[in-house]
Amino acid sequence: MYQMRAILDTGSVLPVHQHPQEQVAHVVSGRVRFTVDGQSREVGPGESLHLPSNVPHGAETLEQALVIDTFSPPREDYLAADRVATAAAATDQPSS
Repeated sequence: MYQMRAILDTGSVLPVHQHPQEQVAHVVSGRVRFTVDGQSREVGPGESLHLPSNVPHGAETLEQALVIDTFSPPREDYLAADRVATAAAATDQPSS
C-alpha cells in the first residue's frame, strides 16, 4: 500500500485518468466532486470513496480539501517522486 496526503485548492481539477491500483480517497476536510466511470459523486468531511483498478476517474475540488489517498499496490511513479524529493532535501541540509 501507499498512502499520501493531498491539499487541494478550490477549483482544482484532476483530469479523468485510470491506473491499475485500487484507490481509497478519504476526505478529511472540504468537498470534492469525483467522477467515476461517468458517474459524479460529491464527497465531504469524514467520507471515503473506493476507486476500483482500471476504472476511469477524475475529481474537482468544490472547497479547499485535505484528502488522504491510499493505493494498493503502491504507485511506482509516486514512490520514484518520493525518492527524488528525499534526495533533494538531503542535499539541501547544511553540514555540521
